[in-house]
Amino acid sequence: SAHAVSPQVGSHRDISHESLSLFRLLEPQIEILVLGTGDRVERLHPATLKQMRECGIAVEVQDTANACATFNFLMNERRLVAAGLIPP
Repeated sequence: SAHAVSPQVGSHRDISHESLSLFRLLEPQIEILVLGTGDRVERLHPATLKQMRECGIAVEVQDTANACATFNFLMNERRLVAAGLIPP
């Protein structure tokens, strides 16, 4: 089961606990969220990552091109995965 969701995020600075809340509501619950932060990997706020982990969701942060590849790989592995992608 795969999901592509588009919360209103213009840059990595907009990625917050609130903007990721949608991913916690997906059924079945995802196990991995792949975030693509544009042309390069950007650091997310540690508290945001911790809150997702506490909900049982691992977060992979990559540049968007690699995030797309990772998402496709995890889909092929039949993992419960979602992607949040900021265009490069």
